[in-house]
Order: sequence, then structure tokens, then C-alpha cells
Amino acid sequence: MDNRVVITGLGVCAPNGTTLAEFSEAIKNGISGIRHQPDLEALNFSCQIAGKPELSEERVSQYFTPLELRNLNSSGIVYGVIAGLDAWKDAGLTIENNDEPDWNSGTIFGAGTSGIDKFRWAINKIDDLEIRKLGSSVVIQTMASGVSAFISGKLGLGNQVSTNSSACATGAESILLAYERIKTGQATKMLAGSTSDSGPYIWGGFDAMKVCTFKHNHEPEKGSRPMSETASGFVPGSGAGALVLESLESALAREAKIYGEVLGGNINSGGQRGLGTMTAPNPVAVQRCIKAALQNAGIKASEIDVINGHLTATTKDALEIANWKEALQLPAERFPYINSLKGMIGHCIAASGSIECVASILELSEGFIFPNINCEDLSVEIKTLIPEKSIPQTLIQQPINILAKASFGFGDINACVIFKKYTS
Repeated sequence: MDNRVVITGLGVCAPNGTTLAEFSEAIKNGISGIRHQPDLEALNFSCQIAGKPELSEERVSQYFTPLELRNLNSSGIVYGVIAGLDAWKDAGLTIENNDEPDWNSGTIFGAGTSGIDKFRWAINKIDDLEIRKLGSSVVIQTMASGVSAFISGKLGLGNQVSTNSSACATGAESILLAYERIKTGQATKMLAGSTSDSGPYIWGGFDAMKVCTFKHNHEPEKGSRPMSETASGFVPGSGAGALVLESLESALAREAKIYGEVLGGNINSGGQRGLGTMTAPNPVAVQRCIKAALQNAGIKASEIDVINGHLTATTKDALEIANWKEALQLPAERFPYINSLKGMIGHCIAASGSIECVASILELSEGFIFPNINCEDLSVEIKTLIPEKSIPQTLIQQPINILAKASFGFGDINACVIFKKYTS
């Protein structure tokens, strides 16, 4: 079986917008969601700014029962459930409390960690010999698959229910795994996405690695600077993104809105060989991933209108551009537009790919290219690789047909998805 796979629902819980409408408006206007974080300052973090979704208790209570909220202490699960359920509703699908599961629908919803604050709370209880006071919610909030389990229970999903975890490639990978499930006829609908916890216990390790910027604590919105000559490290972020993938046959049968189509993609690893390490990409693997994604999608490099890059505001940005250039083998003047959402939301770790895929689908469906902010002083090295016009710093309104989205993660792992504007 070889089903066409389309996107019929979007949901997002991002630092610069926790509804689809807010998020769309923010990315079009280059609005940052990066803020000063008093807790990071109090803990003497080098980087005291971060991107964190702003949610009211009232908003959260719309997605969880009072019993669930009583002991809920996992920001990643909260973000994931909100994005996931919003995507489901956006697809025009109902949430019903039926006795029978929906055997044709499932979820692959990724995470890097789960319930790290809950886990710390539990450790303190054990250290204080209060193990009997842990309660019954510790396991479901700290198990890696907690987010997909919560979502599945709320939607009654009866097909594959899994949580994938591939560092910063998690979100893009979840979409490709869900795509394959539908393409091969094993499912009709799949909710794909990923989430990432917020707070010092998830961000502290990166601060200790000295990969986060420390130069913009006094001006948070200027801190995340992908492709900038003055980029000095990434700004940590958090949140979740979700997409409903569905067979074209099913979407047409129920007259669903179709945002775009997944043409294919590729997932690979550099094996931490050559120039690849636990934290650095193997350029050969990155280039192979991009080339294989194009081949799998059945398109030529010249057909790509926009690249939504990984581009984290580190020294690896120029290497990523060089890898795209080598993989696509296009003349400089034909290089596509390329942008990075991380200037507005920071690096949302495991959630980065899914949030950025939501932004990519909005670009495709609405016909715009969001601006790259904070790179007015474009990297000198990047200028030698591609024309400056390929890196728009203001909103561009124009039709887009094909968009390539890639994510590269710790462990030397890569994922590249090819999206296309839907045509019958």
C-alpha cells in the first residue's frame, strides 16, 4: 500500500504563542518569546534567559481533570497534551469517551525527558524516608512514554501509541515515523509531535556544557542569534508542537481542511565517526540525510522553495549551511530561502523539531516566509557560502510549494522531512 499522507491539524504550545493563532501572528512579525528567568539568575546560571510557554491555571484546567491536576508536576506533559489535543480539535476530530478505542488512530509523541521536576520531588521524598507519600502519579509522570500515554487516554487511541526520543531530532523523527505508519496502511490517522520540559533541572546541563549564551541576560529578546556573526551560544527553550497526519482518502472523505502534504524524508546517523561526535554532526551523514530525503520524496533540489533549518546560534551554523549547499549542489544564486525559528523561541530541545514543523506548515498553507531575527550582522563565513538574499530578515509574502525541514541532534543523529503544498 502507498497512501498519500496529508496534514489536517496543528497544535502548538510555544514560548511566543500557546495557540495556533497567537503563534502564527508571532512568527510572521518576528515576535520573541524569550524572557529573563529569575530562577536561573537565583541559581547563578551563566545563561539567565529562556523561552518558556506562558500558561494560566485556567487554560491548563481545560485539558486535565481536577484529580490529574492535584499532583501534576510535569511541564512537558502539560505542553504536549495541550498541543496534541489542540491539533486533534483543529483537525475537526472529536474527543469522545467511548468504550471502544479508535483502532485506526494512534500517536507517536516524542520527549527528551519526562517529569524532571516530579522526579526530583520524588527523590527528595525518598531521601527523607517518606516513600509512602510518593503517591500514585510519580510513575506515569516520569516514565519516558508519559506524554503519549496521557494523550492516548484522553483521545482513546487504539493504534500505535509510542514515545520516540532522539535528542533534538525527536520532533522531525516523530513525523516521519507517523508518516510511514499511514503510508503503509497500518493507520489512518496519527498524532505526531514532541515536547520538552522547562526549568533549571532540564537546562542546567546545557549551561554546564557552556553551549548557552551568557552575553544577553540584560536583553533577552536579542539573545538567540542564529546565523549571526555575534552568536554566542543557544538560548534554551521548551514547549510542544503537534500535527495530525492522515491518509488523503480519509481526509477527503470527511472533507477535512488540508494544510499540506508529507512527501517523505530520511532519518540517519553519522555513527560518531569521522568528524561526528556525541555533540557534533558528521557532515557526510548530514549531507546523505538531505540527499536521501529528496530521493525518498521524489523531488529535485531545485524544487525546494524554503529550508527551515536546525540553526541553533552556535559555531555549527556555518557548517550546517555548508552541508545544505553541498547536498543540494545548486548554484549560489539558486539557493533557496532559509530560516530559523530559534531566533524567536530559543532551542526547545526535544520539542524544537515539532514546533518548527508547525511553523513550516503554516508557511506552506498561508504563503509566507517568516523572518530571521537577530542576524542583522550576518556571519561572515555564511556570507561566503550563500547569498544574503537567501536569509530574509523581514516577512516575505509569497506562495510556497515545497519546504524542507531538518533537525540534527546530540548523538550524531539527523532527520529531514519534505513538505509540499497540497494539490489534488
